[in-house]
Amino acid sequence: MATPLQVEARLRAPVTAQDHVRGPQDAPVTLVEYGDFQCRFCAEAHRNLTDVLDQRAETVRLIFRHFPVVNVHPYAEQAAVVAEAAARRGRFWPLHDWLFEHQDQLDAVHLSLGVEQLGLPVGEVDDEVSRELHDDRVRRDFVGGIRSGVRAVPALFVNGAPHEGDYDLPTLLSAVDHAAST
Repeated sequence: MATPLQVEARLRAPVTAQDHVRGPQDAPVTLVEYGDFQCRFCAEAHRNLTDVLDQRAETVRLIFRHFPVVNVHPYAEQAAVVAEAAARRGRFWPLHDWLFEHQDQLDAVHLSLGVEQLGLPVGEVDDEVSRELHDDRVRRDFVGGIRSGVRAVPALFVNGAPHEGDYDLPTLLSAVDHAAST
């Protein structure tokens, strides 16, 4: 039997041009992920979602939104803000991938090294982070997640409905295929 949270949970923040999108804009299936760069479960989901995008390239678009759980992951919010600074330079997805691949290196020093490895201007990014230029974006994503019923990460919505299954590849592919056929 569904709990009241499951019945009422629905993506409340619509996908907009400001979202980080991977995949075709006109894909029949939209996956919205609320994630935390320091969460190991989000890293596992990231690997599987990457495979889903590869295997269903014309069917799926992925939207990533920030949901840093700072009481558990002390570096997650800083990583999200740095990702937004990278996004300002058209490099969100490369930094997104770097962050998940280097979860054990999300302190300020290692974040700067990652920014440098991707060829981004470290001084400019550090300046934007210190001036909190991207904090509102991260907060907006977080609040949108709360409004949509997100309580833990990773949280995934398939065409606006919460994904209640596991995040292993077969389950995700099945969810995408089901959504594409309905």
